[in-house]
Parts: sequence; C-alpha cells; structure tokens
Amino acid sequence: MRTPVRLSYRAKPSVIGFMTNIARPAPRAPRDGPLPDMQAHWRGQRISPRDLAGFFELSGLPASETLPILYPHTISFPMLMAVLSHPRFPVPIWNVLQVRNRLMQHAPIAPDAALDFSVRTGERRVLEKGLEMDLLVSAEAGGRVVWEAVDTFYARGRFGVAQAAVCPSPNVAGTTVAEWRLPAHGRWRYGRLSGDLNPLHMSDGYARRFGYSGAFTHPQRIIGQCLGHLGAIGALGHVPMQLETWIKGPVFYGARLSLRAEARAAEQLFALHVDDDARPAIVGRFVTPNIDRETST
Repeated sequence: MRTPVRLSYRAKPSVIGFMTNIARPAPRAPRDGPLPDMQAHWRGQRISPRDLAGFFELSGLPASETLPILYPHTISFPMLMAVLSHPRFPVPIWNVLQVRNRLMQHAPIAPDAALDFSVRTGERRVLEKGLEMDLLVSAEAGGRVVWEAVDTFYARGRFGVAQAAVCPSPNVAGTTVAEWRLPAHGRWRYGRLSGDLNPLHMSDGYARRFGYSGAFTHPQRIIGQCLGHLGAIGALGHVPMQLETWIKGPVFYGARLSLRAEARAAEQLFALHVDDDARPAIVGRFVTPNIDRETST
C-alpha cells in the first residue's frame, strides 16, 4: 500500500509549484481502484482586502459584510490545483475538466476571519465514456466548519466497466432575467486570484489551437456574475444555503450572455446561455435547507 500524500501550506500554493509537479516525471497511482489517499491543508488563511475587492469587481457580486458562498470556493482553488497536479494523482491535470460543484455554507463568514482549509480525495465513479473524481473541501473558522464543497472533475477515456451515470442537471424553463456581454479584461487577475493560469483562459491563440473559437473565462468568475444578477431578484442572502452548479460548456470572452431563472419552493434554478445557443453553458440550483454538516458530504 502506498504512503498517503499529505500537503501542508502556510500561504497560497504557488503556480510555480503546480508547474514543477506537472513537468516532473513520476509514477502515478493506478487508474483503477479508489483514488489515492491525498490531503492538503492551508491553515490560518487571512483574506486579503485587495483580493476580496478584486473578486467583487471581476465577479460582479455586490460587496457585503460577509463573504459570499463563492469566495471560499475561489480562494481555495489553488489547493485543488496542488492535488490535481501532484504526481500521485492518477490522471494528469491537462486531461481533467471541472464539471460540477456543490457548495454548502453553514454560517456567515466575516471578511477578517482566519480560515483553515482542507482538501481530500473523495469518490471515483466510472462512466460510460470517462471518469468522475471528487475533491472534498472544507473551511473552518474558530474550530467550526463554516463552509464545504464537493468539486467534481471529469476525464475522458476508458477506465473499466461503467458503474454510474452522469448526474443530470435540472431543466430550467424560466424567463430571462438578465442579459450582458462578458468583458474580455480581467482574465489574468482572476487567474492569479484562483491559482488557475490555464492558457485556455488567457490566450485566444492558444485556445484556437485546441479547436475553441477563443479563450473562455474561469467557471468561478462567470458563476459569480450569474449570482450577481440573481442577487437583484432576491436569490442570495440565505445561510445556511447550498449552491449546485453544472459546467456544461465554455463561456467565451466578449460573448453575449442570457440568464434565465425559475423559482421553485425552497430552491431557485438558473441557466446561462452563450450567444444564441439553446443549450446552457452553466446550470445552477440554490437550495436553502437546514443543511446537516455531518451528512452533507
């Protein structure tokens, strides 16, 4: 049995570290069987007022007295990059796509809170045409878990006999609540904030080499813009709350965007459409139950 991987950080994991791991040849964990036991910890994370202001500006969310549910997701993303780029992770990071997130906020988080982040490997599911892998994230403040996430990544290929089906996204039959054009600026600023400097988010020329019409934005940023528009119609502000998102396609810089929303009892659905595509690029669902922290993941 291989030794578990334990990573510990006193500051944000660096992009240089990710690139070193990616370039360093090393034996990977087997592609079959459970994910290797990997954990990363970042204790005493202090929120930078400059980073927070940049997050609000780039995401379009209104500034508030407490952190929005998406901010811990963005600021902890470098830890996910550290795990995904580690030589022991069974699939190379360049073959992995972020496809789904489930974020849970259990209590308000003050902007000056000291947060202890943890990331660990979760479930592995073999699909008909690929593999899904979960990374589980939590944030503690004052010894209490205040925020959690399940981040799901997908790798295309054959990994054995299919054991699961893709988690379906909800159908959103609501009305259009907002239309705007995605700005082309801010891609490097958001990349430094989230730790994700993938050239597909930065360079139009690079993205075209891989068959895209141009570079496309980080999922966290565009989801934040959706939340900003939904906040104007009362979808935000619930604690505890849960936000699920399905990342179904790229959202290109400069594209015309249309946001549809539909309210249902204790949940609100939304779908983001790019240009004239009838298929949504982002689908989301707010749920505002009394989330049980001990069974949420």
